[in-house]
Amino acid sequence: MQRAVKLTGDWRASVGSKQSHELQVSQATALGENDAEGNPLQPKYQTPEHLRTIPHLRARLPTNALVLRLRSQLIAALTNFFNQEDFVQTHTPIITSSDCEGAGEVFTVSSNAAKVSEQKSRPEDEAQVEHFFRTPKYLTVSAQLHLEALAQAVSKVWTLSPTFRAELSDTSRHLSEFYMLEAEICFVDDLSEVMDLVENMLRSAVATLQASPIWVELLKMKEAMPREDVEDDRFVGVEALQQRWGGMVAKDWPRISYADAILILGDAYSKEPARFAFEPFYADGLQAEHERYLATTVGQGKPVFVTDYPTMQKPFYMAPSVPAADGKGPTDTVACFDLLVPDLCELVGGSLREHRSQELIAAMQLKGVAGHNLGWYQDLRKYGSVPHGGFGLGFDRLLCYLTGVGNVRDVVAFPRWHRKCDC
Repeated sequence: MQRAVKLTGDWRASVGSKQSHELQVSQATALGENDAEGNPLQPKYQTPEHLRTIPHLRARLPTNALVLRLRSQLIAALTNFFNQEDFVQTHTPIITSSDCEGAGEVFTVSSNAAKVSEQKSRPEDEAQVEHFFRTPKYLTVSAQLHLEALAQAVSKVWTLSPTFRAELSDTSRHLSEFYMLEAEICFVDDLSEVMDLVENMLRSAVATLQASPIWVELLKMKEAMPREDVEDDRFVGVEALQQRWGGMVAKDWPRISYADAILILGDAYSKEPARFAFEPFYADGLQAEHERYLATTVGQGKPVFVTDYPTMQKPFYMAPSVPAADGKGPTDTVACFDLLVPDLCELVGGSLREHRSQELIAAMQLKGVAGHNLGWYQDLRKYGSVPHGGFGLGFDRLLCYLTGVGNVRDVVAFPRWHRKCDC
């Protein structure tokens, strides 16, 4: 990284043939300082792992700067889509009183000014913390429950906000802090309407970017990638990236049920058991390798919707699936979907919400979350509700997929994951 300079002079017609004008400099002024020898950014190949140790500096590299601009334009394209669809953008709280997913992987909020009172009846090394909000609160894992409350007022809402998961996962797809794009729509009783919204949203946003100069910049960046990156197993080249974007703007994304997905996976396993490390079973859920296979073989370049998962695999708020007209198929499923894409697997998750009061309470009891500071959520049904549904999209994963970057930590300016939060 060289020092920045301010150039002053005259802008005149060029005497050369390779350009129309040139700046004839009369004064050059150095701006700021730069310890060139000690600068961590050097004019040579540096691994992504090394660059993650200097997140405050790596944004200056052309590749990272391009990702920042692509992120900004993607947000603009999505915002424009929702405006055209008459959605209301909202801001939901970061600090919440409950765990939306019920998985328990939450960060607890505390204040360093919290009063600590020693209890004489307890051991000397124990203390009772006086909570800032009187009771334990958490960093949100999803805006969904609050979006449902707001949707009852204006029918269609969306938000793009940070979410937090205290997961110990150390993979290229997981972060402890990440952005989720979430939306809720009222007067919806057919899951296909929610899937249509997701498909139209992504197709519109990607088509907008594809018609902009940043798409050409992205392809040129891929063509100029250093040999070390090209030889990486996770590298996504120009052709593969074009296929990804082409699949996103294509029409009629495949939709299969979870039961059919298990049949497809079972058939593949019977023909080649070594294909999967985990044999697919209906009750066990889908592993990442299973999702990757479905996205590749069923989608044929397009994203794939997998619908109607078993009730026990999903959270309490999902509505039961509508029975098939012929009465066939499992009855213990919920009206939900996961959208799968090659390599990154799950990109979007959505469902119809249980809008009936007594049925919701029964589902909460079944899942063991009744009484978990969710009385206000039950009020949304008790005091008037309508059939509704929504979805959540991993925004950083989407950016990872569109840029062809192999690790989600490299599309976030300041990534946080287990044992890593430096600046």
